[in-house]
Amino acid sequence: MSSIVIRGGTVIDGTGAPRRDADVLVRDGRIAAIGKGLSGDREIDASGAVVAPGFIDIHTHYDAQVFWDPALTPTCYHGVTTVVAGNCGFTIAPTREKDRETIALTLEKVEDMNPASLMEGIPWDFETFPEYLASVERRGTLLNFSAYVGHTALRIFHMGDDAYEREATEAELNAMRASVHEAMQAGAVGLATSFAPTHVGVGGRPICSRVGGVSEFEAMAGELTKLGRGVIEATLGSDFAFDEIYDFQRRVGVPVTYTALLAIPGLWQHGSAVHEQEVAKGDTGVWPQISVRKVTLQQQLKSPFSFDQADCFSSLYSEAPETREVRYKDAEWRKKAIEELAHTALPTRWENFELAETELYPELVDRKLIDIAKERGEHPFDAMVALSLEENLETRFRYVLANDDEAGIEHLLQQKQMALGLSDAGAHVGMLCDAPLPTDLLGNWVRERETLPLESAVHKLTGEPAGLFRFEDRGVLREGAHADVCVFDPNEVGPGAIRRVQDFPAGADRLTADTPTGIRAVLVNGTQISENGTLLDEAIDARPGQRPTQLGHS
Repeated sequence: MSSIVIRGGTVIDGTGAPRRDADVLVRDGRIAAIGKGLSGDREIDASGAVVAPGFIDIHTHYDAQVFWDPALTPTCYHGVTTVVAGNCGFTIAPTREKDRETIALTLEKVEDMNPASLMEGIPWDFETFPEYLASVERRGTLLNFSAYVGHTALRIFHMGDDAYEREATEAELNAMRASVHEAMQAGAVGLATSFAPTHVGVGGRPICSRVGGVSEFEAMAGELTKLGRGVIEATLGSDFAFDEIYDFQRRVGVPVTYTALLAIPGLWQHGSAVHEQEVAKGDTGVWPQISVRKVTLQQQLKSPFSFDQADCFSSLYSEAPETREVRYKDAEWRKKAIEELAHTALPTRWENFELAETELYPELVDRKLIDIAKERGEHPFDAMVALSLEENLETRFRYVLANDDEAGIEHLLQQKQMALGLSDAGAHVGMLCDAPLPTDLLGNWVRERETLPLESAVHKLTGEPAGLFRFEDRGVLREGAHADVCVFDPNEVGPGAIRRVQDFPAGADRLTADTPTGIRAVLVNGTQISENGTLLDEAIDARPGQRPTQLGHS
């Protein structure tokens, strides 16, 4: 393999150490040397730029997209070289042939994935989790790809339809534990689940991991304890909240990361205070996931995801889709809906809605829903319904759901043992695109707001997540480490624009963000995959991504 020298840049090595001017020599997929005056077979000009480890995105849902989009767009454009999929327990393996449609419909409900895309785009040449990983590796990836094994998939695999109805028997639980052990031995990075009330599955029923409960999940997590390896990821709920998760982690003895500690007034102060108290006690391996992105959804009333916490909306999914218009036209139903939405765990904030996409009323695009409703003399929800009914429920509304308390984001960014996460890349693709989390951090929160020093921000994107997952020789620039590298201009880096495209299997559309600024070059295992924002054809063909090796916990 030819060598590459990245010349004339400022090296920020991912450890948090001060920056230094140096060249970086890459050979045979590894960092061969860091110093002045190095030479190689070819050069990448890094003058005026930072040379950093490739970024690690620990919260993605690329489990399915990896098959039809091995570049993992748009994540690959934002300096990311390693992803972790399978979050929240929503994996596509293990899966029996008879349950594929159930898995697809579950992902439609909880992660806004198009079931036709899933059925067409996934090869389905696997059942077990080891077979799934082998299927991914046979096809190859542009980025390093790793994944949790998921609680919901495990329940469906071993319990069938009963997974949604009851607790597991001892035999079923033992079978699930054996599948976790098998997955970990094959290379899974851990075990993931969700207890979130917002996660409603097929037919409006709670997702089956919520039915299984914490005790069942802890029994499966014990397989990681035995192996002394892996990470547990959980989306919190009423039975598994801030106050319980620290004791849980101490019992299982492996790191736990939870989703998400969002900057919602009242919530972040409580979550941060609990975390600070527990960290002060020492010996805790809990890592709340935080984000610098406002959780901004584009929502249609034909699939009202952000309203699913309300019973009247979750019950819609047990009815035929065509009955939704009947419900929406019913004034009494709307009155009940408005009341329920005011008393959910995340009460609906109508002032945060804007009209995003409409064919009939282009003059209203980007206007606040409350202003439109005031002009019509209606409640915002009534106005939303009226506009939507005129367009067969295709009208899209933009809603800032959470994480819009900027003082809270600044506070959380500066706390100990909090991991950047919740890009959700690969999920909710019709509603949001938060894959630009790294470039948003570097552009808006480091350069513009000066919330963090650049060295600290790079560490949070690289060395810190690599340390959490114990990825061997990742997340740092040092001799002998894997040559995952991002070269970016700190004066130019930014997330770029979001746009809607129609490029998924079965003609499905999605939101993407494929034009960030300031990313000069990205290397994965020593292969340059992009130059000034353009993916390189030879890298797409080579697919240099690997499954990261995960070390045990000391």
